[in-house]
Amino acid sequence: MSKIAIDTSVAPVPRSALVAGLAIAIAGAILFSTKAVVAKLLYRYHIDAVTLIAFRMLFSLPVFAGVAIWKMRTQPPLSVRDRWRLVGLGLVGYYLSSYLDFLGLQYISVGLERLILFLTPTFVLLITAVFLKRRIGAAQWLALGLSYCGIVLVFVHDLGAGAGSIVTGSLLVLGSAVAYAAYLLGTGEMVRRIGSLRLVAYAMCVSSAACIAQFFILRPASLLVQPLQVYGLSLVNGIFCTIFPVFMTMIAVQRIGAPVASQAGMIGPVSTLFLGWAILGEPITAVQLGGTGLVLAGIYLLSLKKT
Repeated sequence: MSKIAIDTSVAPVPRSALVAGLAIAIAGAILFSTKAVVAKLLYRYHIDAVTLIAFRMLFSLPVFAGVAIWKMRTQPPLSVRDRWRLVGLGLVGYYLSSYLDFLGLQYISVGLERLILFLTPTFVLLITAVFLKRRIGAAQWLALGLSYCGIVLVFVHDLGAGAGSIVTGSLLVLGSAVAYAAYLLGTGEMVRRIGSLRLVAYAMCVSSAACIAQFFILRPASLLVQPLQVYGLSLVNGIFCTIFPVFMTMIAVQRIGAPVASQAGMIGPVSTLFLGWAILGEPITAVQLGGTGLVLAGIYLLSLKKT
């Protein structure tokens, strides 16, 4: 991935366009975060990560395949180099990242998983500064710091009360964060050259094929027969936690750039606070609400950023 030409810069945009891009990134992040809650609900039916991610991709693949076929018929063919890059991005960004994430959720809580995944903006900014020699503005660092303080406050209890093997689960989710940061930056140049819809559709087809193939290699086909609730939750996972946020994230990256889009997505972990309360019956404390306020303050600072 380090040899891939990455360009995360974006042309100057009006304030209204920046705010619209941030809104898309935030909505996508919330939907992405919902998959952790859905995964916890699915694990109650005693399925494993391999089966969970296979069902997720089985329900989302038809949409991505339809978009891919449409783009193949209406757009010029890609170069051999771009095809291989898309294969690599699909395997790293949504196959490896998602698989490691769902594996980690078997060992740690939703809160801790979200906290670790939000090291992703740190990796994005670090790669941008080190490899692209691009200066990170003070407002971005301040927004990042405020948001991380809020996340720590929101999930401080989860850090000390996680169940299962905390070390194993944390390392798996950390690997997921690194993989997704590499994917997000790797798409920066390609998304403007070939378009967000085309890139996402092709990359997700690669990822879906890998996830489904992994299931049939590692698990018996009889595991495709599951309770009706598993199919329903998997449908939610495939459509609302995969299809919608994937396209929304790419649109946001195209409009406001990878570093800003990844930081705006910090609202995602905070959304799990309310999802956990509404769906899993987890309480909301004053400390958690205070953390939510800090994260929202960080998002507001990003909306004031001049590009």
